[in-house]
Amino acid sequence: MAVYVYRCAEHGVLDVVAPIGTAPATASCPHCAGPATRVFTAPRLSLGSAPARALLDRTERSADSPDVVARPPSPGRAPAAPRNPALARLPRP
Repeated sequence: MAVYVYRCAEHGVLDVVAPIGTAPATASCPHCAGPATRVFTAPRLSLGSAPARALLDRTERSADSPDVVARPPSPGRAPAAPRNPALARLPRP
């Protein structure tokens, strides 16, 4: 679901929730039942779920100033990827 913004000439801005891509050009104002025209705005990402907002905020913060590590990684063995049984049937060189 997406939030679309409409403007009534008498009552100002109102929000309408509708499936993505199904917003009509006009909607009726809940106060006066008059026509309210659609206003094109930036996507309202802040209305998403808390984990999605946190991910977007963390990604934006790390774009210019990535996290700094305290020390380089240990020279040990790299972690192995989980084995895929379908790959076992492939021919080996």
